[in-house]
Amino acid sequence: MKVSEIAEVLNAQILCSADRAEATDIKSACGSDMMSDVLAYVKDQGLLLTGLVNPQVVRTAEMMDIVCVAFVRGKRPDRGVVDLAASKGIILMSTPERLYTACGKLYKAGLGAGS
Repeated sequence: MKVSEIAEVLNAQILCSADRAEATDIKSACGSDMMSDVLAYVKDQGLLLTGLVNPQVVRTAEMMDIVCVAFVRGKRPDRGVVDLAASKGIILMSTPERLYTACGKLYKAGLGAGS
């Protein structure tokens, strides 16, 4: 599923690296507010859904080769987090959906959980 399609499903606004939204394909996703769980359990997910909006989210995404982060509940990171993600080539978006609902909508649209 393309990032642009994910944004449409989630009614999300892309915050940075929007030029890559049409070209970037996401095969699986995960949702968590605990970056330690992402580090311990996430394998091969291209999208992270979270309510955290701090630099550690971008650092975790970078370490785990996550190419897109969707902030739920309408949360928006500050300019420093957006700039950090842009410098790493990580796409950020913000959706008004809650984490559970966002994950369910993406699953229903065909985006899997991965391994």
